[in-house]
Amino acid sequence: MASLIDDLSLLKTDLVYLVQNFESYLDPTLQLKYAIATIAFNPIFWNIVARLEYNTHFLTKLAGGARRGCYLLAFTIFGLGIYRDHVYHQALLAQPTYQPLLDSSIIQALAVLLFGFGNVLVLTSMYALGVTGTYLGDYFGILMDDRVTGFPFNVNDNPMYNGSTLCFLGTALWYGKPAGIAVTGFVYVMYKIALLFEEPFTAKIYAQRDQKKTN
Repeated sequence: MASLIDDLSLLKTDLVYLVQNFESYLDPTLQLKYAIATIAFNPIFWNIVARLEYNTHFLTKLAGGARRGCYLLAFTIFGLGIYRDHVYHQALLAQPTYQPLLDSSIIQALAVLLFGFGNVLVLTSMYALGVTGTYLGDYFGILMDDRVTGFPFNVNDNPMYNGSTLCFLGTALWYGKPAGIAVTGFVYVMYKIALLFEEPFTAKIYAQRDQKKTN
């Protein structure tokens, strides 16, 4: 118990120092800027493509069906996500390390918990929604019968986005990279902006479906 209290006291001192000198651990390299660009690109890309599909059905026509078009978009988004994570990982390793984050067993345990729980949120939401529910199938006219309310949606409104954000943060803490913490903040903001476009439009799609049912 005494050891834990000592660790917490030391960690508090280390974190105060980090906050006061945060800019010293940020190296605005071209590699880091590119990683940030890929993070910004992905939600912009899938929102633009999904809106184009909704208005023109170009992916449906290209793939020979709505479901095939959705699978094509899903494969593209998934691939872009893998590439984004790779770029982020490589950029992170080249950033300055704040050694106390690596030396703290508390921070390292927190990193594992955040990364693990983040992946749980992402994977379970994908399982609950299925491929078309996860990858914007509603823009293709592939609508779900009912709103998913089970886990993880009963503990978090946007488990896919929030889980991904936690994974970014967990990775940053695991490697002791303050730059990764800053990038995580950017990820959070980008997803919040994406939701401002996605949630009202999705609600509109389902409202139109429900209106047709009542007519």
